[in-house]
Amino acid sequence: MSLVLDPAAQDLLFREARTANTFTDEPVTDEQVQAIYDLVKYGPTAFNQSPLRITLVRSAEARERLVQHMAEGNQPKTATAPLVAILSADNEFHEELPALFPH
Repeated sequence: MSLVLDPAAQDLLFREARTANTFTDEPVTDEQVQAIYDLVKYGPTAFNQSPLRITLVRSAEARERLVQHMAEGNQPKTATAPLVAILSADNEFHEELPALFPH
């Protein structure tokens, strides 16, 4: 097995990746969200622990409440996105370590 990421994958992930500034109105399915999460959860961790917490915002009402707290330039694209993922860190995640990794 090669430990080198092929050039096409490097391009896709790094050299040609761009921030999305417009979105279609096509809904993001639960299956798509689960597939993305399944990739994220395999990232490197210490003791299989991660402080990542994800809050998904789908409804127009919830997006309306969210955009009120955002920088003005981010409001229009967030308001029209079919799904918004708020990524945050749980700074107390280690408190659960004795139960989740009791070695």
